[in-house]
Amino acid sequence: MARKTARTPTTPVLLAGGNPQIPKGLGDGPVRDYIAAMPGWKQGVGQRIDALVEKAVPGVRKAVKYNSPLYGAPHENAEHPNQIATWFLSVHCMTRYVKVAFLNGGTLEPKPPVESRQASVRYLHVHEGEAIDEAQFVDWVRQASRLPGEKI
Repeated sequence: MARKTARTPTTPVLLAGGNPQIPKGLGDGPVRDYIAAMPGWKQGVGQRIDALVEKAVPGVRKAVKYNSPLYGAPHENAEHPNQIATWFLSVHCMTRYVKVAFLNGGTLEPKPPVESRQASVRYLHVHEGEAIDEAQFVDWVRQASRLPGEKI
């Protein structure tokens, strides 16, 4: 009979491509947990993306759903600050890169470089050792945060 190996509840499982399996949740905490669990060089990319999004969109809302951090524009309804109607950006670990999805990126100018099967979505892939053009990234984030987002 095979022995089961105990796993601590704080050790996330890494899914395909090294994507951390993090319980869904609203707020900064689940996103920080996701970033802390990103493997190797991808963790630094996740930290930088998170910092740039916070800089570009003061009061940005955060959540983890479907094992991916999501970022949403601040909700207009001050009575329900944790409600998020829509999301404009997500992050996901792939085998060779970190995929940043601009959920309505097809309307950004200039468009993020990688096409999607969905006309409205555009991607930025960040590979190991590759620098992010931070000025362009912040511009895309600001543009995206002002567009109608996606309900996920």
